[in-house]
Amino acid sequence: MDTPRLPIYLDHAATTPCDPRVVEAMLPYFTERFGNPGSRNHQFGWNAEEAVDLARERVAALLGANEKEVIFTSGSTESNNIAIRGAALMYEKAPMNAAPSGAGGRGHIITNTIEHKAVLDPCKRLQKEGFDVTFLDPGSDGIITAEMVRAAMRPDTILCTVMWANNEIGVINDIPGIGALCKERGVIFHTDATQWVGKMPTDVEAAGVDLLSLSAHKMYGPKGVGALYVRRRKPRVRLTPLVDGGGQERGFRSGTLNVTGIVGLGKAAEIARDQMESDGRRLLALRTRLESQVTSRLDSTQVNGHPHKRLPHLTNISFGFVEGESLMMACKEIACSSGSACTSASLEPSYVLKSIGVGDELAHSSLRLSLGRGTTDAEIEFTIEKIVTAVKKLRELSPLYDMHKEGIDLSKVEWAHH
Repeated sequence: MDTPRLPIYLDHAATTPCDPRVVEAMLPYFTERFGNPGSRNHQFGWNAEEAVDLARERVAALLGANEKEVIFTSGSTESNNIAIRGAALMYEKAPMNAAPSGAGGRGHIITNTIEHKAVLDPCKRLQKEGFDVTFLDPGSDGIITAEMVRAAMRPDTILCTVMWANNEIGVINDIPGIGALCKERGVIFHTDATQWVGKMPTDVEAAGVDLLSLSAHKMYGPKGVGALYVRRRKPRVRLTPLVDGGGQERGFRSGTLNVTGIVGLGKAAEIARDQMESDGRRLLALRTRLESQVTSRLDSTQVNGHPHKRLPHLTNISFGFVEGESLMMACKEIACSSGSACTSASLEPSYVLKSIGVGDELAHSSLRLSLGRGTTDAEIEFTIEKIVTAVKKLRELSPLYDMHKEGIDLSKVEWAHH
């Protein structure tokens, strides 16, 4: 086996490298074509506006949307905030002072416990401001179904926000089912599609999505730029803007446009659309090999989340009788994560794994491995060997693993406390 170049990058769910074709498309807009698209009276402004229009068309084509429905932002966190907060304030049920804080008089919002923090935190803030929020718990497979949402619906429900695919375990929620339900009930439906868009086919029309968030840097574009899809008809979705200013982006998001970033996002969207099927097929084969080799060569391991309804490039595996930090140290040639990139500085076990019923011990000893366009066969082979060897070595040091091998049921052991 060829030894791949180290370290190996298997953290594409955190960020992806910029595709060289994206960088090439962006370069002229730093220097020669540096105009402000808001400058409508000369060539420099026209060039910039033309570039932004082309990017908008490319992003719209990736989503199955109209280009007028694409709003450029700084990334998914901002898109999520504009969508959730903007929709809540626009569609609230009662005037500002009608209900005391926390009384829930302003309207009901449905979300779930395994969303990204960029969805959970805006929802918690709205809760403090007098909206009522239901946080659904997924099943042990990690999936939020239309039935769960239906059971939570109330006459005063104004907004539902459910991610298309989870960033830690890769499970895919029933977005078309939830979209159809929301349409039937006249509820605005937002999906955080950060991990989904660019990897899987997206059709906002068929899925009944009203608002959708995405980030360029999850699909080989630059960091600091993203988009929000805002439906224009059936229904026409209105949002209260969070930033006031020059009225750019149909008034939803004032501020001079990041033309270079937007050009990069547009190019990344075009490439993703062309390569999605071949990339997906290749990565699914690599991920399947990785999972089957690791789980067949090691006992007491589990792949977290639904067995099939998962993104092709992402896996989250828990290793019993191994301490998570030690495992990360033993595999330091492999760049991966033990949770989402945004919370990995915390030593708490992943809230996503805990929500689907994974115990603290196993949640601590989990690795999220996310493959990408540049991942090679040799890198996957190296990763398999490295993980298997590391886990075996660490288990040799574990008295609990010895007891487990002797058939002792550790859940029934009464530990003496000193």
